[in-house]
Amino acid sequence: MSHLIQASDVIILAYFLALNTIYALLLVLSIPEIWEQTRLAEDEDFQRLMQSDALPPITILVPAYNESATIEASVTAILTLEYRTFEVVVVNDGSKDDTLERLRHAFDLYEVPRTYPETISTQALRGVYRSRTRTRLLVIDKENGGKADSLNAAINASRFPLVIAADADTLIEPDALLRLTRPFLLGRRIAAVGGTVRVANSCTVQDGRVTDARVPRRFLPGIQVVEYLRAFLFGRLGWNRLGGSLVISGAFGLFRKEYLIAVGGYHTTSVVEDLDLVVRLHRHLRREKVRYEIPFIPDPVAWTEVPETGLVLGRQRERWHRGLIAAMWEYKGMLFNPRYGRVGLLAVPFYTLGEMLAPVVEVLGYVITGLGAAFGVINMSFALLFVLVAWGYGMLLSLWAVVLEEVSFRRYRRPGDLARLLLYAVLETLGYRQRTVWWRLRAFFTLRTQRRVWGEMTRKGFATS
Repeated sequence: MSHLIQASDVIILAYFLALNTIYALLLVLSIPEIWEQTRLAEDEDFQRLMQSDALPPITILVPAYNESATIEASVTAILTLEYRTFEVVVVNDGSKDDTLERLRHAFDLYEVPRTYPETISTQALRGVYRSRTRTRLLVIDKENGGKADSLNAAINASRFPLVIAADADTLIEPDALLRLTRPFLLGRRIAAVGGTVRVANSCTVQDGRVTDARVPRRFLPGIQVVEYLRAFLFGRLGWNRLGGSLVISGAFGLFRKEYLIAVGGYHTTSVVEDLDLVVRLHRHLRREKVRYEIPFIPDPVAWTEVPETGLVLGRQRERWHRGLIAAMWEYKGMLFNPRYGRVGLLAVPFYTLGEMLAPVVEVLGYVITGLGAAFGVINMSFALLFVLVAWGYGMLLSLWAVVLEEVSFRRYRRPGDLARLLLYAVLETLGYRQRTVWWRLRAFFTLRTQRRVWGEMTRKGFATS
């Protein structure tokens, strides 16, 4: 029995060493990516090109369910983005609050007949509206069907070849579209592009714009700032070099419409429709032998409100992980399959064996290490080594993400904000990490009973000036 405990602990220790080493590799790979993207963004000839008619027209898809607190600010910001040709399609997904009435009042909506084909099947439409004051705006009112169903309804109504999915609680920076379409001007065959999402809590918002970026003083939203920095600045940037990004944030991502239609749009049965869609895009394009790229670009930024209570945050993280488990099971045929290139050989194994199983392995590690230490099977030095690898390595990566932000984009200018980021990066491993492990572990038990349950996401609204 003692040999089994010792062997199990060594295996778990090796697992976390390997997992955190992969994260460290992604961090290293992100550094040349940031340099290259920054160089392109500052190139004067390229900037002139981005202001020309060479930019492709875009439709922005905005699903909205009970978004009364933020819908006016969000839509206003989107309608005034710096881009030559675009339209905005907002879908009210059977909201129970006054989301539609706020839209009607703010933009002087009037009903029009539906004149486009329903390419992707959705829940029944109640009405289609245009604005008397904003010619770029189209609003669809429909029966509740979930976020994926709303996005499909917006795709049906869209007129342009590129579409951007943006949450209704998202504030997109004025030049974000110009930056997001940059890969299309480089002559590359782009299937989709991901941008950066940052935390808007405690930031000052004026006319739908974040005018003063602040790091929240409250612990939960503040620590999520560090999580988002780590996920976007080196997590997704690093995958650019490995060619296998599986995630484009549902809050801010651009897609080629023809490919979305080819894969049947968003799956309404998935609670992480963004991950599910990108995996299906990879699978479809690899099967069809289409040359494509799905890059992530760090400088187009959108700001979103994150949960401020443990109850809401726990529901969100449990749902995210439940969706990850479902997606990795559904597309298990891609696992270690050379037919899908680096996606099948690197990305899907990492998300399956790393991201998906990590909470299970971590809890097993705590239990086995605790039992081994209690019965004297393993010594305290080994137990401390396990904690150091499981927690300390992750803390170092969080600190490096903060440093990467500070030397590159520097959105947070105040010394106090930097100090809070560093503090949160250290404190993340002490209590918060264990809560997220529990929330993610819970997903394995709720997968069958709540497979399609989203849970209520309470919005507080943005601080305005």
